[in-house]
Amino acid sequence: MFTGLVEEVGRIGSMDREGDAMRLSISCKQVLEGVQVGDSVAVNGVCLTVVGFDADQFWTDVMPETINRTNLGQLALGSPVNLERALRAGDRLGGHFVQGHVDGMGRVLTRTPRENAVLFRIEVPAELTRWMVNQGSVAVNGISLTIVTVEPEAFTVSIIPHTLELTQLKETEPGDSVNIECDLIGKYVVKLASQQAMRL
Repeated sequence: MFTGLVEEVGRIGSMDREGDAMRLSISCKQVLEGVQVGDSVAVNGVCLTVVGFDADQFWTDVMPETINRTNLGQLALGSPVNLERALRAGDRLGGHFVQGHVDGMGRVLTRTPRENAVLFRIEVPAELTRWMVNQGSVAVNGISLTIVTVEPEAFTVSIIPHTLELTQLKETEPGDSVNIECDLIGKYVVKLASQQAMRL
């Protein structure tokens, strides 16, 4: 479980393809503090397992299902990625509950400066927007964000300068793919409502 509060931006150091799977090395600093093999780290919002590490990087394996469902397979050497270690019992929960289980990919349509923020409009499949509400939570590349507006196949989020500076969104442009994880509570509410409707 994660909070969607990115700890640092790492960089892809290597991408070793193994058939339809892949082993990544990710250069970073803060996430390596106290790391152990078997720990979970969210990489662009995808929960991955640390399989090895040294003083400058860690390694993780990415299975075919994850490559197909997320933007990790589209990365290149040097690509920036948002990193967050798993939530520990007793930690402050400043974002929202993020599982690291990506629901699908979105595509940035526009990036528009608005006063002291930047408004991102992101295209997503309609099956994802059914779990979204105005002022609700969503994770974009693992970042806990508040939804501004929801359309049938798109939504907008407003990014403050602090978040923009400290995350991979700083380098995200229109046309780029982003990982989307909808709010866990919203998924349960929609499922419960549909089950109730079927009983009527």
